[in-house]
Amino acid sequence: MITTLAISGYRSIRDLAMPLDRLTLVTGANGSGKSSLYRAIRLLADVAQGRVIGVLAQEGGLESTLWAGPEAVSRAVKAGDHPVQGTVRKGRVALKLGFSSEDYGYAIDLGLPPADSTSAFNHDPAIKAEALWAGESLRRANEIASRRGPTVQVLSEKGARAIVLSTLADFDSMMTHAADPKSAPELLEIRDRMRSWRFYDHLRTDREAPARRPQVGTRTLTLAGDGADLAAAFQTIREIGNPAALDAAIDDAFPGSTVSVCVTDGLFSLQMRQHGLLRPLSVAELSDGTLRYLLLAVALLTPRPAPLIVLNEPETSLHPSLLPPLARLIAGAAERSQVIVVSHARGLIEALSGAPETVAYDLRKEFGETVIDCPDPPPWAWPKR
Repeated sequence: MITTLAISGYRSIRDLAMPLDRLTLVTGANGSGKSSLYRAIRLLADVAQGRVIGVLAQEGGLESTLWAGPEAVSRAVKAGDHPVQGTVRKGRVALKLGFSSEDYGYAIDLGLPPADSTSAFNHDPAIKAEALWAGESLRRANEIASRRGPTVQVLSEKGARAIVLSTLADFDSMMTHAADPKSAPELLEIRDRMRSWRFYDHLRTDREAPARRPQVGTRTLTLAGDGADLAAAFQTIREIGNPAALDAAIDDAFPGSTVSVCVTDGLFSLQMRQHGLLRPLSVAELSDGTLRYLLLAVALLTPRPAPLIVLNEPETSLHPSLLPPLARLIAGAAERSQVIVVSHARGLIEALSGAPETVAYDLRKEFGETVIDCPDPPPWAWPKR
């Protein structure tokens, strides 16, 4: 389980280290930084997939994603005696992301690339430093693997540090290029763990949503991010998962209703039989809210639970009466996976607040900076360049 999430220099998040629990709830007003927090977690997952540079480029490059406020806010500014003003930067330009878990921690530091008049990619961020360590917080004594510039060092079984790469490009991560079952098994384990994190924020329910059309089906242990393989994932739960829990979740939200899978020439589709109707409804006929609930139920009841599931505004399109059943689904999923819920639906947050091993944060802005109330912040140290 991830115990600490750390973000520095990303959009409205200047410097944040927040403790996580089995179920972490994040809420706040519009513009408080919820989307920035969610995107930062996704960026961490993108490191393990080898696409963090490309994703940052799609967001407008490093310059557009960096913290836009002053490097530091003085007491006079906080007291209202002076306006917020720009100053000459003393520290390096950096976007830092990291986490620590019950066994390992990882962090990455991205900055500006060295000027190169021969390259057309001078706006791509460069990976300046990375670290993998054992335990709660990074120290020299517990560092397992480190990357400084193009050089990657790994701690050997004998306790000596050995260079395993010396020419790593600044757009490549040691996570994807140095992970090895012999020389760096811990790095390989963390990479695979991060690759199995699951994010759901673009579950499509519009008229042209793939889930509304028959799709070729194969055994599907993880619902796709857009929900395209809904019917196949639903049938997979029926055959090798927990069909009783799936039926209960549907009846909890839509009393007396049942859902089944139709297979025609290898194409899978769902149909829903509702109390009082003479015929089942095809998935194309379902409301956006009904379809979204089915998508979330299938995502959360997967036969192969992910170590981390992150839900961004899962309440979208849902009637308030569906929030309690959704909360029960999420609480059940948190018994099998670590779950982070980013939401502005107070009803959902309140319904989940009583779940065991739960921590809740209400994000707010202070001088443009996203902050949280954390009376006992966790220890944290970033890798040095």
